[in-house]
Amino acid sequence: MVTIVQIKGFDDFAKYIASISSSSPLVLFYFSGSKLPNGSSWCSDCVEAEPVVKAFLTEVKKEATFVYVDVGDREYWKDKACPFRTDNRTKLMVIPTIIKWKGVQRLEGSQCSNRELLQMLFEEDD
Repeated sequence: MVTIVQIKGFDDFAKYIASISSSSPLVLFYFSGSKLPNGSSWCSDCVEAEPVVKAFLTEVKKEATFVYVDVGDREYWKDKACPFRTDNRTKLMVIPTIIKWKGVQRLEGSQCSNRELLQMLFEEDD
């Protein structure tokens, strides 16, 4: 079963990752643009990926934590100094991005809408 957590902003992200223990089950982070008043992200790729990701998560049978991270509004995200872009733990180039924590695997942009790639991300490391 997947536990879903929602985080807003880099400071909350940094606090959350500090709380992850080495014995925690699989943790994945989904970085997306903030929501507009209509409930959709300002990021069109995020809008496209979100329903695919949500539907996939309902089918996952393994224990995992899936953390939605709101990276902020368009202006904040586009700033080259945005900490989500510059921090060594994230180094985001595009959103949406899904990162498997403590691993090298990640999905970026349109890859986040691919069910087969999502499945691979949830598989155990060999």
